[in-house]
Amino acid sequence: MRTCITFLLVLFTTITSAAQLPGKYVTPVVLRLDSLFWQAYNTCDIDRFRGLLADDVEFYHDKGGSLHGIDPLANSIKNNLCGNRDKFKLRREAVPATIKVFLLENNHEVYGALITGMHIFYVTEGGKPEYADGKARFEMLWLLKDGQWKVSRVFSYDHGPVLDNYGD
Repeated sequence: MRTCITFLLVLFTTITSAAQLPGKYVTPVVLRLDSLFWQAYNTCDIDRFRGLLADDVEFYHDKGGSLHGIDPLANSIKNNLCGNRDKFKLRREAVPATIKVFLLENNHEVYGALITGMHIFYVTEGGKPEYADGKARFEMLWLLKDGQWKVSRVFSYDHGPVLDNYGD
């Protein structure tokens, strides 16, 4: 318990102080938060997932439409992807070589970050071995408001089969 509290205090201090850091120091903070976001997604930790979303989050998917607001997005993940984990599990993994971070500034002060790249989706069905099911491109807009980084916009597009050459 003490370790968990210490971790949360360090993370909170890092997150809130990131607003005052030069841009080059913000990127690792945003990447760490992005990692925590996807860890929550992959493990169906809906409370942590919600905690990293802006109330007015928007999610756009080229095959599945759009969702607007924290409740519709979190409930979709909870009821669909996480609804029956005994029979179906989906895991998202970024392709590291494709990840790019673009900081957004206003008067030399960072207010947001755009993370782009490709990700692969892995499926486990009914106790069978996990397999790569598909790939897609993504863009995530993280905004810094009142000292907190939150996911504001998500785009997942160009879904297709997994290819060896991720530049395609």
